[in-house]
Amino acid sequence: MPRLPRIPGRKLIAALQRFGFQVVRIRGSHHVLRHADGRMTVVPVHARETIGPGLLTRILADCEITLEQLLDVL
Repeated sequence: MPRLPRIPGRKLIAALQRFGFQVVRIRGSHHVLRHADGRMTVVPVHARETIGPGLLTRILADCEITLEQLLDVL
């Protein structure tokens, strides 16, 4: 299993949008994304900070996306 990448929130949002997720609301630095089938997740977008491995794992689980699928679109 490959190591989890360190990516910024904006790049993760762009990747999730390729899977069909859309930003439905923003509150502060937290972007809420929803898929047409009801899957939802929250991605924090902080300047000069990356998403940690634990949070990235949780976001991928919420979205029902595997790490391999994510790496393909990055």
